[in-house]
Amino acid sequence: MTPPRTRRLTTAQALVAFLARQYTERDGSRQRLIGATWGIFGHGNVAGIGQALLETGAAMPYLQGRNEQAMVHAAVGYARQSGRLSAHAVTTSIGPGATNLVTGAALATINRLPVLLLPGDTFATRPADPVLQQLEAPSDGDVSVNDCLRPVSRYFDRISRPEALIPAALRAMRVLADPAETGAVTLALPQDVQAEAYDWPEEFFAERVWHVRRPAADPDELDRAVAAVRTARRPLIIAGGGVHHSAAEETLAAFAAATRIPVASTQAGKGSLRHDHPADVGGIGHTGTATADALARTADLVIGVGTRYSDFTTASATLFQNPAVRFLNLNVTGFDAHKQGALPLVADARAGLEALTTALAEGDGHRAEAAYESEYTDAKAAWEQRVDAAYATPDPDARPTQAQVLGLLDALVTDDDILINAAGSLPGDLHKLWRTRSPRQYHVEYGYSCMGYEIPAAIGVQLAAPGRPVWALVGDGTYLMNPTEIVTAVQENLPVRLVVLQNHGYASIGGLSESTGGERFGTAYRHRAPDGGFTGPPLPVDLAANAASLGMRVLRAGTVRELREALAEARSADRPTCVYVETETADTVSGPPPAQAWWDVPVAETATRPSALRAREEYERHVADRRRHL
Repeated sequence: MTPPRTRRLTTAQALVAFLARQYTERDGSRQRLIGATWGIFGHGNVAGIGQALLETGAAMPYLQGRNEQAMVHAAVGYARQSGRLSAHAVTTSIGPGATNLVTGAALATINRLPVLLLPGDTFATRPADPVLQQLEAPSDGDVSVNDCLRPVSRYFDRISRPEALIPAALRAMRVLADPAETGAVTLALPQDVQAEAYDWPEEFFAERVWHVRRPAADPDELDRAVAAVRTARRPLIIAGGGVHHSAAEETLAAFAAATRIPVASTQAGKGSLRHDHPADVGGIGHTGTATADALARTADLVIGVGTRYSDFTTASATLFQNPAVRFLNLNVTGFDAHKQGALPLVADARAGLEALTTALAEGDGHRAEAAYESEYTDAKAAWEQRVDAAYATPDPDARPTQAQVLGLLDALVTDDDILINAAGSLPGDLHKLWRTRSPRQYHVEYGYSCMGYEIPAAIGVQLAAPGRPVWALVGDGTYLMNPTEIVTAVQENLPVRLVVLQNHGYASIGGLSESTGGERFGTAYRHRAPDGGFTGPPLPVDLAANAASLGMRVLRAGTVRELREALAEARSADRPTCVYVETETADTVSGPPPAQAWWDVPVAETATRPSALRAREEYERHVADRRRHL
């Protein structure tokens, strides 16, 4: 009997060679599962994964990052733009390099987006204990800082022996490629094991194709779903991120056209329908439109498609007020499908919508009542007038508001452009106002709403969508959190467009603080005043100069006219370009329409300051509207 063929490699070399041969396939389209590896090297991975990437060469592209958290953000941006069919790996040293991954891992898992994390770890053989950067846990000898990644990872394993890599690597790929389980996957790699050689079976390096499933609906669940839709008089669809992940946008458009059921969208689901589709009623929830939220309050059937019902979507359980409201949830995960006491339809979003469309077309078909269709169509037209008013720029020589910045972009972009945002007041303005033209145009990370996501995510998106104009929209607070990957964009000559809005502080949290009785405490970027508060002049921070120092071309705009010209110039640029604009604040200029639904941020129950007392009264009024849907 011929012994099996083997290849002698280090554990790190074997892992990189394995990753280079993994593919996903869905609907006949195949792509690499791990398209590239980001890395910052230290003593925990330089002689292991670093050396392996050097040996592998072009078979596994390497991308150089500046901050470990930012590398994960870039990988997540790439995965989302790739429809979760392709991902990136991220390797770090031990210690702070590894713990810097935690925020990005949480963001990936919360948003159901795949990323492979390869942090270095302390010695498995413990020849010296402790080693540099090792956490000592007196009661647990095998704990390291990498264990911080356990609760934010969908799969975690520590590879303490070379041969343990084989089952762990296969399990990791399965989770990354599974639409119902995907998220951050962590393989912690002790630095001595990375460099240890082993005779690997050649079968381990065979090309593998992981088929991304489209699970079909259970017939009984489908029958109950069809019956629920047919008996509803005021149905409303909530499109979540699962519509995009399943590439179900055209199927949803066909379903809405056939049934005339209105479609609202979460932050992750915005763009599921074009803004001008007759059934599109805009964003839903705390940052949603008046049209969508009014429909939600009176809906008797809410059809969730690929949504996880965050508190922003449900207005902290106050939005769906019809006493007879029921829920029907189409979701690839049973966990999400059963939320809100719903009728579950556990299936891939596209497959489920196709089945619903076919079943409802039987007999005389099904269509929402004409009066209901007229109601939401008229309400949508009225909301569009409010958008036009927020976007209007009557004085071209005035300093623009934040809403006017969005309006100028709205007038400039085409279906090809992609907008990226994550935190601050911009997500609310975008959700209410932005007119999405194509399925992948609207990229707002609001599952974790992580400041500092936008710039590295723009790099990942640009890598996944070369040739498309990619815009990262950031406020000054977000910019200061994580500008380092500008250097990476310059290094790779990726023509990302960065729009920096300077409003001298945390504008979003400042407004929230004011509404909850906090009087904007600690939210302004100003000098400390004699009374001890931060009420002095604005800090003389020049973010434009900072971006230029990192290698970006910078265009400064002080007026509406200058901003219009700068944005147009940036869009045609072939190198990383920053547009810097100081905006009018909400204190002096009215902006977009206010929140159309509540959000639960508890207010102090006891206080002496009048602002907090008033806020508590308002809070208790809203709390009375909360209900559990069982």
